[in-house]
Amino acid sequence: MRWNIPNILTILRILLIPVFVGIFYLPATLIPAHLANLSATLVFALAAVTDWLDGYFARALNQTSAFGAFLDPVADKLMVAAALIVLVEFDRVGAIIALIIIGREIAISALREWLAGSGDGASVAVAMIGKVKTTAQMAAIMFLLYHDPLGPLDTQLAGTILVYLAAILTLLSMGYYIRAAWPRIMAE
Repeated sequence: MRWNIPNILTILRILLIPVFVGIFYLPATLIPAHLANLSATLVFALAAVTDWLDGYFARALNQTSAFGAFLDPVADKLMVAAALIVLVEFDRVGAIIALIIIGREIAISALREWLAGSGDGASVAVAMIGKVKTTAQMAAIMFLLYHDPLGPLDTQLAGTILVYLAAILTLLSMGYYIRAAWPRIMAE
């Protein structure tokens, strides 16, 4: 592995996962619920920003690597899965929604891995629907982690609406990626 800025940011994102999860399990005498929600949301937001930054620096500084290309999506999936599991445990999102989102991530990652192994990885390159899904998903998770009202905004309601939108986009994007890979699947 090359120690460059993008890879360091990706590793930082992975290291932030137990931090934002652990915040919710600190005793209430140590950190009040509102502060736990705020702290976990800020750590998750920092992790999300590192996702954008590692891609930016990889391109801007020409610091792409095979290891970074492998680890970046793994870090993203781990971060989202950990957040969704915590949100299910605290009854802020339904298990079915979490399963749809996590299941799609695993399925599409496996599809990409299989296609890359067969020399056809470009057939499931990231599409715009995947980017929109990711944006809705990240916003939903941040609202649901925060959970407390934000002025007149009911963050639980906003997060719930966005997570349902993300689940719908998740299914649509999975269909898009499977359709794009279908000729290769049928050739096997």
